[in-house]
Amino acid sequence: MSEVLVLIDAPEGKVTKPSLELLTIARRIGEPSAVVFGSEVPSQLAEYGAEKVYQLDDAVYADYLVGPKAEALSQLVADKSPAAVLVPSTFEGKEIAARVALKASSGFITDAVDVSVDGDTITTTQSVFAGNFTVDAKITAGTPVIAVKPNSTAPEATSGAGTVEAVSVDVSDAAKGAKITSTKVKEASGRPELTEAAIVVSGGRGTGGDFTEVEAFADSLGAAVGASRAAVDSGWYPHSFQVGQTGKVVSPQLYVANGISGAIQHRAGMQTSKTIVAVNKDDEAPIFELVDFGVVGDLKTVLPQATEEVVKRKG
Repeated sequence: MSEVLVLIDAPEGKVTKPSLELLTIARRIGEPSAVVFGSEVPSQLAEYGAEKVYQLDDAVYADYLVGPKAEALSQLVADKSPAAVLVPSTFEGKEIAARVALKASSGFITDAVDVSVDGDTITTTQSVFAGNFTVDAKITAGTPVIAVKPNSTAPEATSGAGTVEAVSVDVSDAAKGAKITSTKVKEASGRPELTEAAIVVSGGRGTGGDFTEVEAFADSLGAAVGASRAAVDSGWYPHSFQVGQTGKVVSPQLYVANGISGAIQHRAGMQTSKTIVAVNKDDEAPIFELVDFGVVGDLKTVLPQATEEVVKRKG
């Protein structure tokens, strides 16, 4: 069975949920081989089916932007001839994947929401044109390089050998064009990462700038908090929490939109959510065309009641 290279995102040695999803998807195609940059090899990789772990431990990968990582992964593709390369569909992941595909003269699929295999043929599913269409695509040249959206599948634990193989690559000077001069650790909010969360609760213009009810409801569900472009542009919430075409694209199991009209810009960032609920005072708001469940009412009245009920049931 051919191996499948899986680029692992593991900040501070902790494997992210999207990376575990990729290992699960990789098992549909062949034998998962995790690619880890850094000095730590998390035990979770073997627990989720990684047969091999290629460890690249060199300061160059932390000192520079994506160039060295892309060059190292490209070298692995050339040496191992994998059946496919899977990467998390993050800003860094997609840039690394694009460079790898270019160096390998391979096709590249971005933002896949599903990957299936029929014999030797790998087919991906994408949600396109702001979520209005679903398309199937196949890569016909080289090694398929596929960036997969978070929450595309449920991580499934299974035992893998997890054999660690240290890999050393001579990184060219050309790959060191952008040096990292300083870093700042993101302050922990206690909430899940927006793009990885199984539940997202967002607020928009209807909050009037006060996200208290939105945050309280999110915390009762153990959810991440998002915001519409209108809320972000008004300075009510940080830009890093914006959900939409020019913000972050999320695909949780449950998305709750509060005081958000449902403009196409916002819909493009959350339309692939499995279940969508909206709370809005305007019963003709476009968001209601999209939802599975809609509540016509003031979020400042509805959300506190919903929060109280959730807390009560959690007991």
